[in-house]
Amino acid sequence: MSELNTAPFAASFVRHAKQGLHESGLLQIVMLPPAVFQQENMPYMDAGNCLARDFYAKKYVDFCAAIGEPVYLHRKNWEFAFIAEHLSRAEMLRPGAQGIGFGVGTEPMPAYFASKGCSVLATDAPPGSADPGWNETDQWSDGLDRLARPNLISEELLKERVRFAFCDMTSLPTDYESKFDFCWSACCFEHLGSLEAGADFVVESVEKTLRLGGVACHTSELNVSSNRETIETGGTVLYRAQDLEKLTARLESRGHQVLKLPLDPGLAYIDHLVDVPPYAGDVHLKIRLGDFVSTSFGIVVRRGR
Repeated sequence: MSELNTAPFAASFVRHAKQGLHESGLLQIVMLPPAVFQQENMPYMDAGNCLARDFYAKKYVDFCAAIGEPVYLHRKNWEFAFIAEHLSRAEMLRPGAQGIGFGVGTEPMPAYFASKGCSVLATDAPPGSADPGWNETDQWSDGLDRLARPNLISEELLKERVRFAFCDMTSLPTDYESKFDFCWSACCFEHLGSLEAGADFVVESVEKTLRLGGVACHTSELNVSSNRETIETGGTVLYRAQDLEKLTARLESRGHQVLKLPLDPGLAYIDHLVDVPPYAGDVHLKIRLGDFVSTSFGIVVRRGR
């Protein structure tokens, strides 16, 4: 086995068609590690969907170091980085700012925001309403203990700045009304039963939790293989480009500002790799869900009225 084969990065073997359609010899494709090839000045989180280029930005590498996560090509880390970047650009991550997170599971974001001086209400689905598998895979939380990140913030400060509550995302409590400067969720609202239920949540998260001028930042599933057929109901739904256009128009018609972030197919080889069940790939930007290919997308909304 060659030294290249044993190097600590993902590699695969492919053949390609040369000019004249003659098959090439066996070639090795290497996924260059972002921690080594990070770039200072490059577009970062400027598209609305997960792109390979974002992983090679120094900002992404620095964010992973801050939350204590490995620097690897996984869309879940992209979602966290997308939320952090856009809330930071909106000047929401400041001492004294009030934030609420939905479906937080055991993610690092409550602790990360608290480390910036924010006060956070972290919420997750009530017991009995969450998919049992989420608890088994550390995607559901029932209290502050599961949100601890000693590398980010001390236990004392976490308890001072972060509260936990159960919350049904399909029926937000009225006592959340206009209390928060920002809200977020990472790949949650596609699990609310239908495309419509998820879109309703996004609108209500803006209008039922944020102060005027507050910012909502949510990520979810984007169907990149069809703008016609999709999964419209069930445990995981897939939003199409047309669904995002309708949601944007709905929000803007209600007086809110939606950040214009284009959907971009990406130009890198990595952008076109699809992880398949049981999702054990080293590169996890796109996945196959049923008959479709999905990636992560983000939406950023500022409350306007």
